Amino acid sequence: MDPSRITIDLQPQESHLYDRLRAKIAGRRETGSVWSDVLLLLPDLTVLLVRLLREAKVPTGAKAIALFGLGYVLSPIDLVPELVFGPIGLIDDLLVVAAALSRLLNYVHPDLVRSHWPGRGDALEAIREASEWAEGQVRAGLKRVLPRLWSRPPGARKS
Repeated sequence: MDPSRITIDLQPQESHLYDRLRAKIAGRRETGSVWSDVLLLLPDLTVLLVRLLREAKVPTGAKAIALFGLGYVLSPIDLVPELVFGPIGLIDDLLVVAAALSRLLNYVHPDLVRSHWPGRGDALEAIREASEWAEGQVRAGLKRVLPRLWSRPPGARKS
């Protein structure tokens, strides 16, 4: 048997609680609302991290990455707290989860990731889009902040 080939049942018989809840929220239609998919992206990615953590075929190093992402989402300490900023406070959680999954894909077979994906569409496409969005947000933030930091002479105080 070739070790680079993994056979995975992409239609598991068990029905996860989250999958049932998601179906009720998003509706059972395949052409469901784009907004429901956007609103469920962070929970979908977080559930994917949990499922990959529980998967025996995921290497220990990749599980550490997943644990970091999951730990950040579950932590009450955030860079942008939800209690203060409301839904906008979830942006940092999405950034960290997207980065963790993007990094995790270097160690886990794509079919294994797809087999645990609770969302609509392709898991890899969702991770790619979330990662590109996150990188764009970080890049835009750095473009705003760095010029201000470099324009001040050393020792100058902000007035």
